[in-house]
Amino acid sequence: MTMVRQTKQRAAVIEVLRTSRAHPDAAGVHAAVREQLPSVSLGTVYRTLDALVRDGVLVTIERAGQATRYDYRHEGEEHHHAVCRGCGAIFDVEVGALPYLPRAALPSGFQVTDVRLEFMGICPGCLERPSN
Repeated sequence: MTMVRQTKQRAAVIEVLRTSRAHPDAAGVHAAVREQLPSVSLGTVYRTLDALVRDGVLVTIERAGQATRYDYRHEGEEHHHAVCRGCGAIFDVEVGALPYLPRAALPSGFQVTDVRLEFMGICPGCLERPSN
């Protein structure tokens, strides 16, 4: 794993994502970083996000037809995601709340290096909204 060179812009992007549970897209990260560094460009934010994903600092949450969202990988705090099909909200799902996947379900000799599980559904807020 290569280490990303630390710059003010990268430190600001990391801080925005480290403290957010909203799973923002690049535009949301850019807007938040601009509060600290008004001259930072959207291109710089995109390049930084790409480098941090390659470095394993961030994971992406991708949905067809929607902007890629980003999640900071808090050390020792693994989690999965529940995604609302109505409003697009993304919620963290703690790993400890999930059943264990038996090794027998995997191909013989398969070495797991990462697990990403997403639950798709409708959040309580969308369920309460009247249909149009």
